[in-house]
Amino acid sequence: MSIAVIGWLIAGLVLLVVGAEALVRGASKLAIAIGLSPLIIGLTIVAYGTSSPEMAVSVQSSLKGQADIALGNVVGSNIFNVLFILGISALAAPLTVAQQLIRLDVPIMVGVSALMFLFGLDGKINRSDGIILFIGAIVYTIFLIYQGRKEQNPEVQAEYAEAYSNRDFARFKWLINLGLIVLGLALLVQGSRWLVESSITIARAIGVNELIIGLTIVAAGTSLPELATSLIASLKGERDIAVGNVVGSNIFNILAVLGLSAAVSPNGIEVPAAAIRFDIPVMIAVAIACLPIFFSGNLITRWEGGIFTAYYVAYTAYLILSSTEHASLPIFSAVLGLFIVPLTVITLIIIVLREINSRRKKRT
Repeated sequence: MSIAVIGWLIAGLVLLVVGAEALVRGASKLAIAIGLSPLIIGLTIVAYGTSSPEMAVSVQSSLKGQADIALGNVVGSNIFNVLFILGISALAAPLTVAQQLIRLDVPIMVGVSALMFLFGLDGKINRSDGIILFIGAIVYTIFLIYQGRKEQNPEVQAEYAEAYSNRDFARFKWLINLGLIVLGLALLVQGSRWLVESSITIARAIGVNELIIGLTIVAAGTSLPELATSLIASLKGERDIAVGNVVGSNIFNILAVLGLSAAVSPNGIEVPAAAIRFDIPVMIAVAIACLPIFFSGNLITRWEGGIFTAYYVAYTAYLILSSTEHASLPIFSAVLGLFIVPLTVITLIIIVLREINSRRKKRT
């Protein structure tokens, strides 16, 4: 494996991040110019724009016949988004969670994750499965727009307006913003090509299968826009943007990214047995774990963020040990399965019971 290959990998990641930023900027300002509200822009264009690297890489991988990278990118990104991005963001500052996320969006995230698992049980997410998922993305987007138009909270409206509107928009600037959109799309396409090709080369050189590369390097790399958005929102104290960005991105990754990737792939997307046995169940478990943590006081505390981050480190360590067939893998797996996971489950149950008891006391 040469230094040049690593250079192409890094260059691909840079182009993806820059391309996503250009696309979001241009599309947001054009949307403002034609009269869309800042809230709807935040819920749709910005949330989906931060997932555009996943879309570019997964579709590119599918067209090249590298289904493992396409699947690994989606599953790995969703795990990375919750465990690492929310974990780091909560460590920086406790995160407020809106009731809508708890009652609606997180259950939708759990539901589409389970649907993905069911579709993959036969070893393939075929074209018809992909079309169903993509239609789900369209329906979900329409619902977000409908909900956004109903939003009357002046604090939320002001927050999105501050983040995404352009008060001094001049008519001639539409050309600049249209150029940003074109530039962003071009950078995403080229960056995804470099990232996919270099990742395949690296996987073959070090003897690691492409699913592992997709779950780790590619997933983390394509999630950089979400990381930047959520971390900055957390540090600025912007309500719900940090959490909403992650949850919305995860839903979009499964419905739109995986759906479109399967729909355009000639043979659909193969789902390895290893992904069915471990990685997709981990993704579902991570989504389910959000419910009690989000439910506890509508807040993700620093110590809960620490748990998320620690679990991502443990998950990545497991993937590395498993792919290299390291001698310590059985011990590591036993510690996770017999001690850490049960302890976490017990802790989550205690959190929920305390919250329920606290709410009962407040009512009485």
